[in-house]
Amino acid sequence: MKLYEHASSGNCLKCRLVLRALDLPYESVEVDLFRGETRSGEHLARNPDGRVPVLETDDGELIPESGAILLHLAEGTALLPAPGTIERSRVHQWMFFEQNRIEADLATARFLKLAGRDATMPEVFASRLERGRDALAALDRGLADGRTFLAGDAFTVADIALYGYGHCGADAGADPRQFEHVAAWLSRVEATPGFVNDLEPVPDHISERPL
Repeated sequence: MKLYEHASSGNCLKCRLVLRALDLPYESVEVDLFRGETRSGEHLARNPDGRVPVLETDDGELIPESGAILLHLAEGTALLPAPGTIERSRVHQWMFFEQNRIEADLATARFLKLAGRDATMPEVFASRLERGRDALAALDRGLADGRTFLAGDAFTVADIALYGYGHCGADAGADPRQFEHVAAWLSRVEATPGFVNDLEPVPDHISERPL
C-alpha cells in the first residue's frame, strides 16, 4: 500500500497510527500541501478534493479522507466493533464529531496560529479557537462517565481519529490536558501497544498555503 501524506498533518498521523496498530506495511509518499502539490493534476486524480491523506491499496484502489481510510483498514479487526452493535455506532458518533468539531474548529485554529494568521485574521482565529475549546469541553463531558476509550472498554479507530488533532490543541492555545478526563484519555491512547506519535512540526513555509 501507499499513503500519500504530509508528516505534519494530523489527518495523516491518524492513518499512520492505524497502520502501525495493525502492523500493516506501507510506503509513505510525501505530498507538500503547503506548496500546492495537492492541487497538481497528478494528485487531483487521486483525490478530486485535492487533499491528503490518500491511501492506495494493493489493488490500486484510491481512498481519500482519513476517516474513510481508518474505517477501511479497521474493518474486521479489533479496532472496529462488529456491525449492528452500540459500540460500532459510538465509533461513528465520535468520528462524525471529530470532523464536525475538532477538525473544523480546533485544527483550523491551530493552522491559523501556526501560519501567523491569528494576527492577520484575528476575529476568525478567535472564533475558531473558542469553538475548539468548546469541542474539547464536549469531549471531556463524553469521557466523564469513566469509560476507558470513546466507544467503551476497547481502543478503536474513534480514539485514533480524535487523537489526530485533539492532542495538539495547545498549539492553537487550547490545551487538551487542561481537561481532566481528556488528559487521562490521551495518556491511555498513548499507552496502547506500538503507539508512536510521529507528528512533525509544520514547515517554515506553512504561510504559503492558501485557506
